[in-house]
Amino acid sequence: MGMALSRWTTNPWWRKHGHWVALIAVLLPLGILLLFQYNWLHELEDASAVARRATLRNYLEATAEKTEYFYKKTAEKTLNIPAYWITSGYPEKAGYHFQKKSWEGIREFFVYSFMRPERESPLLFYDCSKGRMVHRDGSPEWGAVMAAAASLRVLAIKGTILESTSLTVDETDPEHRMILNPIVDDGSRIVGVAGMLLDEAFFREQLLPETLEKTLPKYFSDFDDEAMAIVVRDARGEVLTATSSRVPGEDEVRRSMPFVFTDWSLGLTRFDSTPEQWARSNFSLNMTLSLLLAAVLTGGIIGVLRMASREIHLSQMKSDFVSNVSHELRTPISSIRVFAEFMRLGRVKDDRRVRDYGEYIEAESRRLSRLINNILDFSKIESGRKLYRFCSEDVATVVEETLKPFRTRLRHDGFRIAFERRGSTFTAQIDPAAIGQAFYNLLDNAVKYSGQARDVTVRLIEEPEWVLLSVTDYGRGIQPDEQPKIFDRFHRVGTGARHDVKGSGLGLAIVRHIVEAHGGRVDVESAEGSGSTFTIRLPKAREERAAELADGMPEPVGTGGSS
Repeated sequence: MGMALSRWTTNPWWRKHGHWVALIAVLLPLGILLLFQYNWLHELEDASAVARRATLRNYLEATAEKTEYFYKKTAEKTLNIPAYWITSGYPEKAGYHFQKKSWEGIREFFVYSFMRPERESPLLFYDCSKGRMVHRDGSPEWGAVMAAAASLRVLAIKGTILESTSLTVDETDPEHRMILNPIVDDGSRIVGVAGMLLDEAFFREQLLPETLEKTLPKYFSDFDDEAMAIVVRDARGEVLTATSSRVPGEDEVRRSMPFVFTDWSLGLTRFDSTPEQWARSNFSLNMTLSLLLAAVLTGGIIGVLRMASREIHLSQMKSDFVSNVSHELRTPISSIRVFAEFMRLGRVKDDRRVRDYGEYIEAESRRLSRLINNILDFSKIESGRKLYRFCSEDVATVVEETLKPFRTRLRHDGFRIAFERRGSTFTAQIDPAAIGQAFYNLLDNAVKYSGQARDVTVRLIEEPEWVLLSVTDYGRGIQPDEQPKIFDRFHRVGTGARHDVKGSGLGLAIVRHIVEAHGGRVDVESAEGSGSTFTIRLPKAREERAAELADGMPEPVGTGGSS
């Protein structure tokens, strides 16, 4: 069990791809949540369409209830007259009662006494111009009331006792719609009827529009005459009034009027969208927002995981850097110690060998200094404190001075360096120490990655605008996918040579920074198994550029490392 756990925790695949496993672990629940969200929004879409229709119906219901309340309230206040006016034979007294009442929505008041014989004209109408009750026998109104009250008169003749009374509406004749209130005596027997004929024009032109206007804001804050139409239709479906000039052929929702004008209907239609379209747009909006939120969340997670992966990778590279630098430092120090010990013990008697050992110690010391300078320079580059001191200098001289100590080291390792010149003038505005350091790093890389090959070629080429300094080795070469990364800090080629060849991973990063600080660039040409050529391109500085560089200028933080 312990061995299996150890294999799992030290599995390089897990260390390399663990952040993707974490990403899948996060995205899988997110995808499930989005699926649930999708299903929920579909259900909400259906519910929204139903809810919108319910809202439209509720509005019509509220409007209808307000009109019903108006007429019932008016009838209850106006038609409730004392029964003894009729039983005592004086229905005319109702005129004093009607004088004090509002005529809003009412065309006529009337009283029908069942206690009088028909020959004495039991039906009286209130004449507002005369301020009293009058007879209108034979008029259309008289005939309509007599027909409407016939069933109540039959109950009165039979002496039927009513447990309760309520308002009744008669709309048999649409020209004479009326509300009737049965009048009962103390014994709950019907003795007459008080009623009123309704004013249709008032209902259509005043009451309905005012009710619609008061009810609209409670249900539709976005009401627009062009986006919504409320239509009143008669029994034949013809439009009596509408809130919009755009009258639909078919209403989205419709309901009939309650209590009075029951053959009329209220219809409502929204032109902006149907309930299904409105619900679909809400679904699309909510789903889009959900997907955007998921995308932002996913992007954030990926960003965090990539940063974490990068930090882990950088930490690993730094760890490798410390290990490699330790080895790099140990190698020249060990060589210096060995040769110094030979000389101290007097084991070397030959003056030539003493000079050889001295040269080797000097070469290793320079190598050690270069390595330490690389580390110190990289630190300055990272902090933005690296400065260059420019002057007019022959690049060929810098190359020769760099090659001298390097040849001693190469001679012991069996390397041969060929130095070719193409041109006559190689002068440029440079920092000689910095360019020498860059050239040394390229030579060091060429030696490390030459493999079994023992030849290195250095070329110095003059062009009209550039001075080219190239270093060519004939060793392993660099894979195409590795070439864009070799100038990144701490990066080392991912081949078998990575374990065979030690390095700090800073050399090429420092080369690129130095060359770019001089206004040039460094290029690489390589094929796997055929060696590599690194070329430094330095511009021949113009006079104004020379004056600018001569002051010395700090460069920004370096951008990476290499072998």
